[in-house]
Amino acid sequence: MPRRFVDLSVALDDRIASDPPGHLPQIAYLDHRSTAADMASFFPGLDVADLPGGEGWAIERLNVSTHNGTHLDAPYHFHSTMDGGERAITIDEVPLEWCFSRGVKLDFRHLPDGHVVTPEEVEAELARIGHVLEPYDIVLVNTAAGARYGQPDYVSAGCGMGMEATLYLTERGVRVTGTDGWSWDAPFVHTAKRFAESPDPAMIWEGHRAGMARAYCHLEKLGNLESLPPHGFTVSCFPYKIRGASAGFTRAVAIFED
Repeated sequence: MPRRFVDLSVALDDRIASDPPGHLPQIAYLDHRSTAADMASFFPGLDVADLPGGEGWAIERLNVSTHNGTHLDAPYHFHSTMDGGERAITIDEVPLEWCFSRGVKLDFRHLPDGHVVTPEEVEAELARIGHVLEPYDIVLVNTAAGARYGQPDYVSAGCGMGMEATLYLTERGVRVTGTDGWSWDAPFVHTAKRFAESPDPAMIWEGHRAGMARAYCHLEKLGNLESLPPHGFTVSCFPYKIRGASAGFTRAVAIFED
């Protein structure tokens, strides 16, 4: 049976506004000319001129966070504990079964920047698209942030998922979620304003902190969610395996069986 693939990942790019200042990736591109002498040094007696076109290899050196680009957050990122007090698992310990499953898209692009999504809004959207959640469904949230990726206001764009909305999903067996925003939570700039008006620490990173009660992972900085239907596809989002890490770079893909 033929398959169709939709890339849900964004490219790691150090030329655009994909993260707050101080958190951007840095990429050094070394071209074939600049590495020719390095290649020749492995072979005593070889001259750079002996290489085809005098060229070596193209390589890149990265100075990045595991949270740059499209990535999967492990429960360890949210807190040192999960499931009510158990040791939180790191990205190399995330069950692979969580990362390949039926996908569903919730369309919240109409919600204003900084809005905190409630369980009632999740339930209403599921009813609208006619989907009943099953264990291990991968729930992707399409926000207004996706259309602003790479723009100066990206990190402040889109709605976020609240603690109760996140628990609504995990109570139904969801173990991986995702967003096209910089964070699963509402952008910090909006939460900071609410906190200034009513200083309740419970509102800070509340969607992430839901993992303290029930373990889950989420994808951040997804792309192309607007091209997906509400359901009828499989999501593959296996993370790069980094020992003891809080996240792993991920090539997230939607797979359609046409």
